[in-house]
Amino acid sequence: MLNDPLRQALPAPGPLLLTACAHRRQQLEGRLAGLAALVPAGVPASRNYPANTYPFRASSHFLYLVGVSLEGAVLLVAAGQSALFLPARDAFDDLWHGPLASPEELSALLGLEVRPLASLSSALADRIPAIAPCMHAQGLASVRAVRAARPVQAKEADHQLALALVALRLVHDEAALAEMQRAMDVSVQAHRVGMAATRTSTFEREICAAMEATCSRAGFGTAYGSIVTVHGEVLHNHHHHHALRAGDLLLADVGSESDSGYASDITRTWPVSGRFSGSQREIYELVLAMQEAAIAKVGPGVRYRDVHLTAARVLVDGLCQLGVLRGDVDALVEDGTYALFFPHGIGHLLGLDVHDMEDLGDLAGYAPGRARSAQFGLSYLRLDRELEPGMVVTIEPGFYQVPSLLADPARVGLRAHAIDRARLARYQDVRGIRIEDDVLVTAQGSAVLTGALEKQPDQIERLVSA
Repeated sequence: MLNDPLRQALPAPGPLLLTACAHRRQQLEGRLAGLAALVPAGVPASRNYPANTYPFRASSHFLYLVGVSLEGAVLLVAAGQSALFLPARDAFDDLWHGPLASPEELSALLGLEVRPLASLSSALADRIPAIAPCMHAQGLASVRAVRAARPVQAKEADHQLALALVALRLVHDEAALAEMQRAMDVSVQAHRVGMAATRTSTFEREICAAMEATCSRAGFGTAYGSIVTVHGEVLHNHHHHHALRAGDLLLADVGSESDSGYASDITRTWPVSGRFSGSQREIYELVLAMQEAAIAKVGPGVRYRDVHLTAARVLVDGLCQLGVLRGDVDALVEDGTYALFFPHGIGHLLGLDVHDMEDLGDLAGYAPGRARSAQFGLSYLRLDRELEPGMVVTIEPGFYQVPSLLADPARVGLRAHAIDRARLARYQDVRGIRIEDDVLVTAQGSAVLTGALEKQPDQIERLVSA
């Protein structure tokens, strides 16, 4: 027996996760009503030539049901016949990749029958399986062959499988919550390290490196491309080449991914100099009030869209008090004026994906019968369901001054009269502020899983300048 039978994949999962995966497979089988399902892990994607690949991470649906990344593997879930199919190994795999676990070792560890991938078609016999989505499944010849042989009607089976996976993954079990908490705890430490590193850093990349190194030292990766920038008005800014200057605010949206694939997602914004200016503190406290109100709104049975609009109303009310906006608060929320400064949704589902299950489009995020709004801002809302205990969501309001947006007649339009440009100019040292935490919906309300990370302005200043 190898000392580490999964040394070339993810570290061996603990018994809690392995037990959960077995239970999840049983639950999925029960929801399939006799339908057979194939869940591919996928294959590594090449960067520029075939042998130079990006680090492999299995499909999240596969990880949910198996617990480890296994290149080229396919899980079959069917009544009384769940099995794991593995590709044949090259004779020189040990030379290039080191010793790998045998099928027998994997079977004993995972509690699954393990078979050769070449036998998949015969194992299906006359059944027409549903196939779970996987970004890199096209590299699997066996899956391509099965897909090509299916009738057009099989797409309905794929939809049934997707609905079953959504139903299972929306509400997290104990093992999933434990894995996410591990990732969140590392992320909390990474943000504190980033704040401390600001004192001696000259460029964004130095802070980003310090934060990602904290994740790496814990044996974790990052759940998404890190955003560490003094240009927080660019919502998904993955460039880290800007110099840090006194008076800048640095926005860091960095979340670690556990070694089992579970995500975390945290954002903090802090002053490079260690002290907020008066205008920066006013806007920071307003964004914090948005977040606190939104978190207080979270609870079972609450529509997530209403959580978003709660934050929007706090923003509008605050900007009216600061003189930046003028008019009726409810009207400015209803007509979407708030989106000129808060153009994205309040957050999203969190789990094995940082935007959990968005490979299924809006199937997971939007309740049956609901569709995205056509209104700018609200159209970016990624979740519109009633919340249930066991769901994990992010709450991440923000304030941004996007020059192209504020200068766009098509967006500003009839709202121009509501903006006092002279008062807005007072906040020219605020490009973007976002504050984000990960929140568990409980039977009583909610719990902030990343609440250990400081976010009060005085706390932030102490961490940066201490």
